Amino acid sequence: MLEAAKSRSFDALFSRYNTLYLLRRHFRFLGISGDLQPASAGGRPLLYIMNHSSWWDGLLAYHAARVLSSRKQYFMMEEAQLRKFQFFRRLGAYSVNRNHPADVRASLRYTAGLLGEGGSVWIYPEGELLPLEHRPLQLREGAAIVLRLCPEAAVVPVTLYHGLFFHPKPEATLLAGAPLLQPWKELDRSSISALLASCLQEQLERHRRLILDNKGHMPACFRPLVKTGGSVHERYDAWRRGGR
Repeated sequence: MLEAAKSRSFDALFSRYNTLYLLRRHFRFLGISGDLQPASAGGRPLLYIMNHSSWWDGLLAYHAARVLSSRKQYFMMEEAQLRKFQFFRRLGAYSVNRNHPADVRASLRYTAGLLGEGGSVWIYPEGELLPLEHRPLQLREGAAIVLRLCPEAAVVPVTLYHGLFFHPKPEATLLAGAPLLQPWKELDRSSISALLASCLQEQLERHRRLILDNKGHMPACFRPLVKTGGSVHERYDAWRRGGR
């Protein structure tokens, strides 16, 4: 497996590029509701679990974590992709190769070690990229194994909902749920996986309903993480209104 090789200087440089260019260029709005460092989790290690429905998931999570958390952040990434984009290792990414059981075990032990050292780790427990509306959410047992190895960890479920609504660029929202605090060591892997899947799917449905109930407009509970200028057609509409 490929381990993370964090670099503070590279992280600072890439964060500016991600914020000022990538996200502003490709999204009209990125917002979040909830707390990535919930007080109720105390000083526990934090394992973030997130649905995986777009190529952008890692960069959106990276931006939110960098803006809103003071802890060291790590991200599990498919090995084939990390080998192509090895600079992500300098941001805290490390690999998992699901085609080799020994490599999976090494990645899960590495994840538990990062948590044990006080780091925060983001994983996508579905194990593959799937359409946003795919149901039911079916989680692999990797997260459960990690939690049994590091039972003091708290799980923070994070859901992503995104789409093209009233503007040419997509809008994306993250919802951070209440931390899950359980005696992980006393639960078997299938019970943990079922609990996490139920929680993540219920939260994703609630998240989806927030967007639907607002008919595609951004609910007020989502505070912006990226400020972008208006789209071309918004500027055109403003120009027309000003010319009347």
